[in-house]
Amino acid sequence: MTSPYHVDESRPWFSKEAGWPDEVPKNHEFEKVTLGQMLDQTAVDHGSKNAIWFLDTYMTFTELKENVDRFATALTDLGLRHGDVVALVLPNSFQYVIGYYACARLGLIVTGINPTYKPGEVKHQLNLTGAKAVVVLDALYETMLAPILKETSVQHLVVTNIIDLAKMSFLKRTLGKMLGKIPSAPMPPGALSFKEMMDTAPALPSVTVEPDDIATYIMTGGTTGVPKAAVLSHFNCAANATQSRLWLWKTQPGSAALGVLPLFHSFAMTCVMNICVCFGGTMILFPRPPENKPLIDTLMKVSPPEGTLYPAAEILFKRLAEWPEIKNYDLDGKLVLCVSGAGPLHRPVQEAFEKATGARLVEGYGLSETSPVVSAGPFWGNRKIGTIGLPFPGTDWKIVDSDDPARELPIGERGEITVAGPQVMVGYLHNEEETKETIVEDEDGRRWLLTGDIGSMDEHGRITIHDRKKQLIKFRGYSVYPTEIETNMMAHEAISEAAVAGLPDPEAGEIVKAWVVLRDGFAGKVTPAQLIEWARENYTHYKVPRAVEFVPELPKTPVGKVLRRVLQEADPIYKQYNRKSG
Repeated sequence: MTSPYHVDESRPWFSKEAGWPDEVPKNHEFEKVTLGQMLDQTAVDHGSKNAIWFLDTYMTFTELKENVDRFATALTDLGLRHGDVVALVLPNSFQYVIGYYACARLGLIVTGINPTYKPGEVKHQLNLTGAKAVVVLDALYETMLAPILKETSVQHLVVTNIIDLAKMSFLKRTLGKMLGKIPSAPMPPGALSFKEMMDTAPALPSVTVEPDDIATYIMTGGTTGVPKAAVLSHFNCAANATQSRLWLWKTQPGSAALGVLPLFHSFAMTCVMNICVCFGGTMILFPRPPENKPLIDTLMKVSPPEGTLYPAAEILFKRLAEWPEIKNYDLDGKLVLCVSGAGPLHRPVQEAFEKATGARLVEGYGLSETSPVVSAGPFWGNRKIGTIGLPFPGTDWKIVDSDDPARELPIGERGEITVAGPQVMVGYLHNEEETKETIVEDEDGRRWLLTGDIGSMDEHGRITIHDRKKQLIKFRGYSVYPTEIETNMMAHEAISEAAVAGLPDPEAGEIVKAWVVLRDGFAGKVTPAQLIEWARENYTHYKVPRAVEFVPELPKTPVGKVLRRVLQEADPIYKQYNRKSG
């Protein structure tokens, strides 16, 4: 079967602006396949090629497929069936990829949980998604799951150590754990061993998985700032991997992708994991973002002759561009193509990085709700720095009136960015009302997603983002939603009201600041530093305000809506930044 989504060649962006060669299909029809079928095909076509490098260990596509089948069989033996949800509380690892694709094989729905979450955040995601099983790193169990597991519907707990599938000698494993170089913890009572489950002989049950079946729940703050789950189908994920592959049309099987970003995030899910499975590339995985030297040393050692793609946030490119030792490395042919996402890419960073490395760096744009990639600057051909590039094959976009999404705005006028394509999500889990507010159908039945971002389009179809309607804060590539932080802060007994906004920061992109109104009787009894420390103890690091200011009252509209932007624009840091920018 094929999808009706195709590229309209009459659109202005299908020209030399995109750098398209004649052999790339411009009217590409997306085959409706599942993620499991995608892996099967690549294992046939490129079985001997390396699928993953992790902890000095390679795994080929043939080995990956066999491991996926083994774990899928073991999950079936537990009684898990089509439509059940499995949560992965894992860093980037062999286990994450195997768990993700084992679920895809069976029609199970996978949801990746941020390993830095606090127990309350984990409980929210487990209960929202209805997870029946959890695969967790042993070192994370005690702090993340033990306090809340009984308050969830989880029936099966699978525990793994980070080196379970790494090819290390017994002595090296033992010494590493004894010396604390390899994080580990005792197996919780009643838990299942991932390593032992991998001894299961592959015997997949007869199960029908359709492309329109749900593949994953990706957590997103959405337009209101309240954490929700974006529902993505197999077709959404496979199509977005294919779209990404088409954008990288010169990239050959055997190329690699640096997996520094976490795979539970949609950016790495598609641009590291799924794209490599799509075309036979190698995922170079790191359990946590490394420092510059180990990152580049690893790249020099394991980058294949076909070169390496690096998807990351701007801050990581900035660090490399400013690293004095980068000049000591010859990265030609190793670090080739780079894409910056999860926030804007600024011209000085782009130019400095390209000069330091010789690699091509472009800006990409997407949302969890679009699997996530919508557009990117072209890797070959003409480009315009400062825009989010051109829409991916099969994707249409337009600028509409936020108050009347049916009205498309003319070239150059600012409005809300809306997109349509095979990567647009099914909807929000258990949230029909917001789904209807976010996805609208036109008279032809096409589903358009309102992004909440304000932009304008030029005559070539390129879009520049001017503002974020959602008031999203981007801290080191992480999405921080003001409403969620305000709710968190107001859980403190001393806080009556709170408003949160981002302030520009040269290192982090933006930092989180909270303006707080204290309850009667607490003046002089609590300090901003104490509130920051309290937040640090209760919430994951990127949600912690870096600054707290006490104010007598919050500015509001006549109907009571807090005017965050008034506070933001009055802040000395904001004023100083805008003076410099101006």
